[in-house]
Amino acid sequence: MSKPLKSYRKREIAGHTLSPESLVMGFGYDPFMSEGSIKPPIFMTSTFAFKSARDGEALFRRLAGRWEEGDPEEADLIYTRFNNPNMEVLEDRLTLYDGGEAALSFSSGMSAITTALFACAEPGTTILHSSPLYGASEVFVRSFMPGWGVQSAEFDAWSTQEQILAAAREAAGRHGPVSVIFTESPANPTNALVDIAACARVADILQAETGRRPILMCDNTMMGPIGHKPLKHGADLALYSLTKYVGGHSDLIAGGIVGNEEMLTKIRRMRNYLGTMLDAHTCWLLTRSLETVQLRMERAFTNARICAEYLKGHAKVSQVMYPGFLEAGDPQKRVFDEQCEAAGATFSFDVKGGKAAAFRLLDNLKLIKLAVSLGGTESLMCHPGSTTHSAVPADVRARIGFTDGLIRFSVGIEAPDDLLADLKQALEHA
Repeated sequence: MSKPLKSYRKREIAGHTLSPESLVMGFGYDPFMSEGSIKPPIFMTSTFAFKSARDGEALFRRLAGRWEEGDPEEADLIYTRFNNPNMEVLEDRLTLYDGGEAALSFSSGMSAITTALFACAEPGTTILHSSPLYGASEVFVRSFMPGWGVQSAEFDAWSTQEQILAAAREAAGRHGPVSVIFTESPANPTNALVDIAACARVADILQAETGRRPILMCDNTMMGPIGHKPLKHGADLALYSLTKYVGGHSDLIAGGIVGNEEMLTKIRRMRNYLGTMLDAHTCWLLTRSLETVQLRMERAFTNARICAEYLKGHAKVSQVMYPGFLEAGDPQKRVFDEQCEAAGATFSFDVKGGKAAAFRLLDNLKLIKLAVSLGGTESLMCHPGSTTHSAVPADVRARIGFTDGLIRFSVGIEAPDDLLADLKQALEHA
């Protein structure tokens, strides 16, 4: 199986446009190229046979971006570091919910982020990023990229277009042109929202002023592709830890990028050299998980709302950072209404009494698991200040609004009454 037959990439039946939840059942795969198997087999091979020496030459020429007259229109399989049937089926299906031209899969969410930044932010340029970011992203951009000659500057997630533009101009004046605007929306762990459309307009203004348009990336891991579609609002690339909602079962590690074909071609070449591709078995697992991502996430959204409402009214909770609670007149409410199709299933809340009280609550959970990560079928809680965001400077954490008592809650698909019972008894110890 080289490339799936074009008929298996059709998005219509008799003029009727199919929905992503229908397309993920078979898009990009022809059963009759794999012995009639309804589901794609796992192709556990490192390399693939060439039909001829000339075909091998043409394939490597195309891999290097040098297409010649007479070469095949679609690249065949070469070596699993470059492509694999399971990888191709997964990447075709990853485009469906976000509406992207193409997609790439990676060995982790961080390998997707780091590969994209290495490919798009060359030495002498600046990465302008929203704050807060996931802790590992924050540390990579602030501490590691300068070693490759790439500086960083930030703007608060809730910044206006004018504030983002001012930050971009200042950063360009100090460090060099802005090559990437890197956003995370909703932000981990506070759920602060970035105005993606405003960032896209800033990128257009910078292009008019300098002749160079920064690439706009959005890490959409916290909300997932069902509740938020960054490409629809002007992002060039949507990035994911597929470990989270897409994988959804806490049994794999993977990352993905969906977006513009031209930009992804550049990132694909960097992936080839760095070797940050995803293995065939994990690609197969994700293909399975994509079939139920909408069902799982819709149930988790419902459960999250129920849990957030309970916590909001609890005497030991000072604040619940849940997008569904944004009030009219709050600029974040406008961004939420314009960009988000759900309030998500991961949110944070502040426990009165700080870190000690938060730890007491966490240590007394019975059903909800005490663990990092999010987006699985099971509910998880963690204390970001001492785990996922412990490497983020304390002053930055204070500025972006999370306290020592902040707990991140990834709500799963358990019975909601059982989740409330666990919250009730654990809070008695806080």
